[in-house]
Amino acid sequence: MELTFDGIRLNSPFYNETHKDWKNKILRPFLDKEIIPNIDQWEKDGDIPLEYYKKAGEIGLFQLGYPEEYGGVSEGIDIFHTLITAEELARPGAGGFGAAFTVHSIALPPILNFGSDEMKKRVAPDVIKGTHHISLAITEPSGGSDVSNIKTTAKREGDHFVINGSKTFITGGLKANWFTTAVRTGGDGIGGVSLILIPADAKGVSRTSVGPKQGWLCSDTATIYFDNVKVPADQIIGKENQGFKIIVNNFNNERIGMAAAAVGYALAAFEEAASWAKLRKTFGKNLSQHQVIQHKFAEMYRRINSTAAYLEICAWNIQNGSSEAADISLLKVQATKMLELVAREAMQIMGGISYIRECKTERIYREVRVMAIGGGSEEIMMDLAARRMGL
Repeated sequence: MELTFDGIRLNSPFYNETHKDWKNKILRPFLDKEIIPNIDQWEKDGDIPLEYYKKAGEIGLFQLGYPEEYGGVSEGIDIFHTLITAEELARPGAGGFGAAFTVHSIALPPILNFGSDEMKKRVAPDVIKGTHHISLAITEPSGGSDVSNIKTTAKREGDHFVINGSKTFITGGLKANWFTTAVRTGGDGIGGVSLILIPADAKGVSRTSVGPKQGWLCSDTATIYFDNVKVPADQIIGKENQGFKIIVNNFNNERIGMAAAAVGYALAAFEEAASWAKLRKTFGKNLSQHQVIQHKFAEMYRRINSTAAYLEICAWNIQNGSSEAADISLLKVQATKMLELVAREAMQIMGGISYIRECKTERIYREVRVMAIGGGSEEIMMDLAARRMGL
């Protein structure tokens, strides 16, 4: 067995030649040439140059799984292409990069699934090409994961909505041209929530950077302010006061993507720690030959592959229309708790070198918490699963 990113993964029946070609012939060469050599500098700069989004669009990264009529590639594409993408984008070990290059995957689907034809034609082609950007604006300063308690209001005035409120921790919010935004159009609770598309250049929209942050340094994270922003009423995504269901379903896609990314980060940390352990000598032999270190690797291996198996079964169920929200929630908990252990043990194995910036594992360790909190915290996920069990 090779103790590498690919070597410790078990063979899986879910991947065919199209999946392998996407990873090995297109995505990985792009990452090795364009991304990995620049990650350290982007982390220092706190930004990814816009030209790299266009390059990613040219290899098909943003097109994957989207309708051909808008410039996407959907024929022969399934959820396992998405899992591969999430894992590979985690391989550089910088969560900000993965977040920046996948934020469209949570902001664009509501438009494609529930938006008007005019909205789809206006927004989707440029996002899919990588020339324009879209962010999902759900989280608010007062609510966190409590989507049912959205405070940002959208009040109907003739043929427009007037929007007031704010959003925070919005990934890609500084670069976004549009925001897929949760607003309150009705009364209290989930029955008064809608989704609406807001142009970032609309009068009354302003934004500031959130930071400095513990991790995701090369991804911009914003607070968005809406001050009497007028948006045409036909920019509602889906039906008025029925946005909560769209948001919840969209979260399931985000959570399985985050679980796949957690597997990718864990593989990257495992690989770096194994490489170090085989070279480092302590007490007259390689670090990897000490039994206590071998047991750490065995435990990491067990956790990674058990999580990957759970991930693939959940993905298969989603693909076949038999998914269960409780499993997707618990999968995210499983994946982030696994990542927390692997990142910790990889740092213990590597010792002092893992405490130095520009060490991949150091970055991954710092970013465990955002993985455990983002997309629904572990506590919210456990509560959701328990309620689905009828407890």
